[in-house]
Amino acid sequence: MERKRIVHTLDTPYSAVEWPQISQENQDVILELLCHLLSPLGNHRRSFVTPSKGKRDRKRKRAQDEAVSDPVPPTPEVAKYVDVGLSHISRALQDLSSKDTKPYSVVFVARSGQSSAFHCHFPQMVALASRSQPPEKAVRLVGISKACEDKLSAALGIPRVFSIALREDAPQAKGLVDFVREHVKPVEAAWLKEAREGKYLDTKIDAVPTKIGVKKKA
Repeated sequence: MERKRIVHTLDTPYSAVEWPQISQENQDVILELLCHLLSPLGNHRRSFVTPSKGKRDRKRKRAQDEAVSDPVPPTPEVAKYVDVGLSHISRALQDLSSKDTKPYSVVFVARSGQSSAFHCHFPQMVALASRSQPPEKAVRLVGISKACEDKLSAALGIPRVFSIALREDAPQAKGLVDFVREHVKPVEAAWLKEAREGKYLDTKIDAVPTKIGVKKKA
């Protein structure tokens, strides 16, 4: 007869926020629109930004550039509205939830090809950043696949891209943002709604029967 004991656990609402569902067809359209928006940044990088080959090479190149240098065209305007990188976007989302800064309209995150520990916090952070916005302008969270990640890397002209965020009113981005808002629902966090209601909720304690393992003989 199996021996069991009761283990008591506390439920947490913070892990219950799910990623919005997106069909493959809509993801393909979003990817095409996003690559078209970002391609001027990649073209500028490939044409006017020399890949780094180390500190000494940078110093040598800087000396050469100072001696003879052609004027470099300014970075495309959309660059001011695009953030790249998990840590950069995570910090910006944290600021958006507490400061009066220009909000994101869409956050794109690669969910495949890396551990979920790198991106599992995004649904909660996006939900918090959206709480002061009307539902129609809430930050949208779009999970993308590995294939999308490779195409976005090529569009931006950088080796790897795990996440991209667009700020509100980005130039040439209206079609993309409107499509995302129409086909991707805002992140829903039930615990945020409960917190706004200000109601008292009893602590939920689950009693889980757990099998006791057999002790090994010495």
